[in-house]
Amino acid sequence: MENTVRIGIVGCGMVARYHAKAIAETPNAMLVGACSKSLSSTRTFCSEFPQVRAYNSYDEMLAEHDINTVAVCSPTGNHYEQAKRALEAHKHVVVEKPICITLRQADDLIRFADEESLSLCVISQTRFSDSATIIKQAIDNGELGRPISASLMMRYMRTQAYYDQADWRGTYAYDGGGVLMNQGIHGIDLLCYFMGKPQSVTGYAKTMLRSIEAEDTAVAAIEFENQSVAVIDATVCSQPPFPKRFILCGEKGTIVLEDDAITLWNLPTPCPIEIKASAGGSSSADPKGITHIYHAREYRNIVRHLLNGEALLIDGRQGRIPLSVILGVYESSKTGRKVLL
Repeated sequence: MENTVRIGIVGCGMVARYHAKAIAETPNAMLVGACSKSLSSTRTFCSEFPQVRAYNSYDEMLAEHDINTVAVCSPTGNHYEQAKRALEAHKHVVVEKPICITLRQADDLIRFADEESLSLCVISQTRFSDSATIIKQAIDNGELGRPISASLMMRYMRTQAYYDQADWRGTYAYDGGGVLMNQGIHGIDLLCYFMGKPQSVTGYAKTMLRSIEAEDTAVAAIEFENQSVAVIDATVCSQPPFPKRFILCGEKGTIVLEDDAITLWNLPTPCPIEIKASAGGSSSADPKGITHIYHAREYRNIVRHLLNGEALLIDGRQGRIPLSVILGVYESSKTGRKVLL
């Protein structure tokens, strides 16, 4: 592969702008093309990033030999088809969370990428925060001791207007689900990153207040292969909203993480960064209340992987893990039974 990762984006909405800013700050990466369902949206996006060429269609962009990697930033329901087509065009793929909306789709992408010796990268940028990195290191180094239990609270606010302004939101076909699949997947990914491989899940997914097809509220209990357990409490109906909150308990102490801030570090070893009284800004009320900085950190890992063979932190198999948990909650809610993952 040449010494520059040349990227084309499909989907020119809000998420694509985070990708574009992140790519601009990533050495040896260049965003060179974009396309979307709406040519007007594509042109508006490209006017904000003038070095990017607006393609009339996805087919036209995939035929461009100058592009070696495709970033899929479209609604979730399009991820599988667009990622598969990019792989078939022999492009590496960076796909926004969630990887797609069914495990069969995820497994097919993973298999095909392996067979074609292509990279399938999944965006889950919250793993790249300083706090998440330090917590993961403390767990891996045994500073927390054997994991015992965890809780993940995601009490967000998304108004009805939020769903009404984009008719794909809150649908199974295009959003993949509701609060768990859209807002909650980052927290669930971090939970599994910290606690280990999930083994089973029991849960309830309900539509309580919002006029949407999928769930606006969910609770779940997870058992992990290491026998630790966790609970998830998620909603987009919280008044007021709260920062995403993890409580991680191990045999040697407890860590509390609120959004990106460690607010409690009760371990024998000192915390290497500042303990904050509370989290700062949050996306619990505003979906735009996030930074592109962690996207940029993930893109640096992706680019170093593609050019130099650095280990990829979040590949298709890693991206499959939170998807399996969420789909397990949906199945458990329908059947009233524990679901093995």
